[in-house]
Formats: sequence, structure tokens, C-alpha cells
Amino acid sequence: MSGSIGAASNYQARRSASPGPGLGFGHWRLTSKLEFGPLPSAVPCARLHAKHIFREWDLAHVAEDAELIVSELMTNALKAARPLPDIQPITLHLQASDEYLMIHVWDALSAAPAPRPHAIDAETGRGLEIVAVLSDQWGFCHPAGGGKVVWAALITGATPSAPHRVGI
Repeated sequence: MSGSIGAASNYQARRSASPGPGLGFGHWRLTSKLEFGPLPSAVPCARLHAKHIFREWDLAHVAEDAELIVSELMTNALKAARPLPDIQPITLHLQASDEYLMIHVWDALSAAPAPRPHAIDAETGRGLEIVAVLSDQWGFCHPAGGGKVVWAALITGATPSAPHRVGI
């Protein structure tokens, strides 16, 4: 293995000054919220759920980046949830306004997300770096009920549509 990469220190989470993530980003026209058990299958299930939601919301142009962000945030939440003595769900909350897609992931651990320096050939340690590169903004907050929410916002540049319904 070669030396550490300093890239992880070149970005910072934007700690939300507002009471929660997503305020100031617009009116949320579309929302989806789903809880997952802290199991390894939660990450691919969350990504598949997000993929289908983004398709329904006509957000295919940001879906690939958004799905990867969902995977990274869910993986970090799963790692945070595993050592806790009480089994707590991990919550994925997706919101879309006329201009933004917001991805929120809640876990019960209140510790702030911390970027880790990593070796250039390391297989882990890049999650928050990937989120920082792919999102337009990201950060975290501590909701009143405990735990933390790590969020990422993507500018969609398009008006999301309501889910399409097929007539009978």
C-alpha cells in the first residue's frame, strides 16, 4: 500500500445552521421515506428503492449520481448502527422540489460523520469524498429526537413530475 491521500481533508461537511436539512431549498413537492433494518441488505434495497423513485419523478438525468450517494450514505449509516446496543432502523428520506433533489439518511449514532484519510489503493474510506464530489451540497444535523441526519442536495434543473398513474 502506498501513502495516505490527503483528499479527504480537502472538503468539509456543511453543518446545517437550520433546524434540519432541506430548509431553504424550496417547497418539497415529492417525498419518499423508508426505514430499513441495520442489515447488509439495507444498502442494495435502498439503492433499488431510490432508483425506482427517481424514475417515477422523472429525475433520470441525476439518478446515477443520486443512487451512488444513497449507497454511500446508507453504508455509512449501517456502519454507525451496527455497534449500537439497541437495534435502530436506518431511515432514507428522499425529497424533490422544482430545483433540488434532497437525500437524507438518519441513523441513531449522534457522532458527526468524519472523513478518513485513506491509501490510494484502499477499498474503503472514500464514501464521504464521493458524496462531496457528486452532490452540490452536503452536511449533517442532529434532530431533536436524537441520532444524526446526513444529507446531500443535487440541483436537478428540472421540474419533477408527480408519479404517473395508468387508467383502468
